[in-house]
Amino acid sequence: MEKRTKLYEGKAKILYETDDPNLLIQYFKDAATAFNALKKGTIVNKGILNNQISSFIFQLLEREGVKTHYVQTLNEREMLVKRLKIFPLEVVVRNILAGSLAKKFNLEEGRTLPFPILEFYYKDDSLGDPLIIEDHIRAFGWAAPQELEQIKQMTLKVNQILSAFLLAKGILLVDFKLEFGAHQGEILLGDEFTPDGSRLWDAQTGEKMDKDRFRRDLGKVEEAYQEVCRRITG
Repeated sequence: MEKRTKLYEGKAKILYETDDPNLLIQYFKDAATAFNALKKGTIVNKGILNNQISSFIFQLLEREGVKTHYVQTLNEREMLVKRLKIFPLEVVVRNILAGSLAKKFNLEEGRTLPFPILEFYYKDDSLGDPLIIEDHIRAFGWAAPQELEQIKQMTLKVNQILSAFLLAKGILLVDFKLEFGAHQGEILLGDEFTPDGSRLWDAQTGEKMDKDRFRRDLGKVEEAYQEVCRRITG
């Protein structure tokens, strides 16, 4: 597979075109950002760890019947993925009260929610990825009603699979972000699943094992990513 022109560079990944118009190479960076890129830094070997974690999770989901953009792992920082027409949406699932939801309502983190809460955000860095409702999605044509329904069902299935899998590894899946896209008429899970875009707590101690350690200057950031990778892939 020949790597060609850089198609897109985001905060944590770079996408490259290949000699196959239906396939891209996704490269994972060590760069770390928070608060809509107001805070920037580097987490040593984050790209390597995130590539390993995402590769493992995508393969797990595929075995469980969730279709993803993953094709194969190419090397320690790159995976081959199907080219998607991305829906301009971030889908967030919240299982335990934390982060912006706790802050918004001045509630203490850690309460298990009675059911998974699904939130939608419009993908636009210049606007700060604002929270939106389903009527916005339909009104502005960001996804058709049947596409949105499929995205919701896929998201809940991913949550069910990963919550059980991670709990068996001693990790609570507090909340996480997913992105979806269309490929040859099918809706696929895209982007990544990593400690960058999810909150992961130790099931016994409640210790944070995700990018909140970077956001909140808690220290031992690299160690947390390493431990998540070890538990998931080991």
